[in-house]
Amino acid sequence: MSTFTTISSDKLTRLIGTANAPVLIDVRTDEDFAADPRLIPGSIKLSHDTVSDWGCELSGRAAIVACLRGAKLAQGTAAWLRQLGVQAETLEGGFEGWKDARLPLIDAAKLPPRDAKGRTVWVTRARPKVDRIACPWLIRRFVDPNAVFLYVAPSEVIAVGERFGAAPFDIENVFWSHRGELCTFDVMIEEFGIATPALLRLATLVRGADTARPDLAPEAPGLLAASLGLSRMYDDDIEQLEAGMLLYDAFYRWCRDATGETHNWPTNKVKT
Repeated sequence: MSTFTTISSDKLTRLIGTANAPVLIDVRTDEDFAADPRLIPGSIKLSHDTVSDWGCELSGRAAIVACLRGAKLAQGTAAWLRQLGVQAETLEGGFEGWKDARLPLIDAAKLPPRDAKGRTVWVTRARPKVDRIACPWLIRRFVDPNAVFLYVAPSEVIAVGERFGAAPFDIENVFWSHRGELCTFDVMIEEFGIATPALLRLATLVRGADTARPDLAPEAPGLLAASLGLSRMYDDDIEQLEAGMLLYDAFYRWCRDATGETHNWPTNKVKT
């Protein structure tokens, strides 16, 4: 049973992917991580040995700590974080409990190399519309919350990726791109192994908006219209991305929690 300093896997699944999700920290030992190099979606790998150093950066925030089984490493790290002003809980059952519940796990080998600050770096074409905003949203919410995105001239994407250690996406002839009828957003969900019902529903909307297939979902034209509107509102691609994060937060919560809701305006009764 969860206590005020622990959280169950079931409750954590409701937080992952949302705008207000706590920082999720994996403090498994290097040996435990090597035995199963997968990550709970949205988590970052840090060492419990240096919590007094990196924990200060989380002051005033909420965090959830997971070790192999939710015992001493997670409990001790969370206690240190609370001393530093962090609202820290531990994941009940730890990584093994999450895995036993058959919840999504990301293969760390699928992630691009990280920079000196531990962030994945991605590069794509400037002036994004649908996929090039949807994919960064997916990465920030489910893969790497600290990911960096570079928007450059189409002709320079590959060269910038090579020079700056960034993974190119949503351009032709790279790993992270369209495959057949699937758009890049679909591919990332599949490759990262995070195909939840809500994300698959959202992927249908994104595919319909991105590939001129409004027949795939009645909401796809609305997503396209909102995406094109954002591209006209912002000259700066990073500002557009930040605004687009809110847009996809809303569509994701609709896909997860509100697809059955309708808005029924009362019919005016004509007096005779």
